[in-house]
Amino acid sequence: MLESALGIRLLLWTGQTVPRPQPALLDPLSEVEVVNDAESGDGFRLTFRVTKDALGLYDVLDAGTLDPMTRVIVGVVLGVVPEVLIDGVVTRHHVIPGGRPGEATFAVDGRDLTPKLDLQERDEAHDNQPDSVIVTKLLMRHPELGLIPQVAATTDVPIEVQRIPRQNGTDLDFIRDAASRNGFEFYLTPVTVGVNRAYWGPTVRAGVPQPALTTGILGFENVTSLTFGNDALAPVGASGSVVEPLTRTTIPIPALPPLRLPPLSAQPATALRSTRLRQVAGAGPLQAALASAAAATRAPEPITGNGQLDTMRYGAVLRARGLVGVRGAGRTYDGTYYVRTVTHHVKKGAYTQSFSLSRDGTGSLLPAVRP
Repeated sequence: MLESALGIRLLLWTGQTVPRPQPALLDPLSEVEVVNDAESGDGFRLTFRVTKDALGLYDVLDAGTLDPMTRVIVGVVLGVVPEVLIDGVVTRHHVIPGGRPGEATFAVDGRDLTPKLDLQERDEAHDNQPDSVIVTKLLMRHPELGLIPQVAATTDVPIEVQRIPRQNGTDLDFIRDAASRNGFEFYLTPVTVGVNRAYWGPTVRAGVPQPALTTGILGFENVTSLTFGNDALAPVGASGSVVEPLTRTTIPIPALPPLRLPPLSAQPATALRSTRLRQVAGAGPLQAALASAAAATRAPEPITGNGQLDTMRYGAVLRARGLVGVRGAGRTYDGTYYVRTVTHHVKKGAYTQSFSLSRDGTGSLLPAVRP
């Protein structure tokens, strides 16, 4: 079974609507990879050793427990506390037949639960409703997913005589488009088994940082590799202008800062590049200002870090979309970072986590980080 002698246990549930534990799948399971990505969403791959019987059927593949769109929950237990890594659905199968019995491989790819929001296109009008109200309504259409909406309020309330928000696509299309124009992000993250938080709002960079990533401090290192980069051309500013409909006066919209608060560095980088917002001339000042801030928010951050940690030495599951401290990397790169991606790689006797970090500039705001 995929239970490490190091004290880390793997948990696997599957089911069409209500997932159930599947201990029989753990024995042929040889490798697990779970990717938590703040930009591209979450996904997973499960790799099994499979055997073909006399009728030509593969045991794991043809058992039906991992059919397409089956719900899958993958978690780990560190000590006594279970940690859900992903709650998603199967989207793709891969089979590699082996030359001899027991050499065949069956791999299952999946995504988080967002494909469930992307199955049916709709043509609907949402009269006199701001984006936040519409998004909440769309999320509540899917009670079987166990979603807890956490939706940030938007202040732009459309009036029917001026414009009517319309949905011409799936629920996921509208939710993501609305997030983009408000400078927000949308993602699902597991809270516990079968329950997920559906977050729609600005990037959150507050809260207690996760245990620090330590390098270069003898006896305290918990990363096996860690590198940093500084791309001066990454930040982008965006400006434009709108035309006031009554007086036909042109109102300039300045380049606004990204909607990432609070800042994480002592010396935030200045945007050297600038783009023009050419699609906002007929919009209102508030919509144009949101478009300017949203364009700056979508631009990548200049400081990035990439590395890998050993889970037993780190002692925790590193979470994407949260904060983490770095120490031992020098004054320029020490401090607090936003965790953009974490890739969990689990196999017999080993559990490693690869990660990528980012922030808005150099230098730390605090003299020390959480150990």
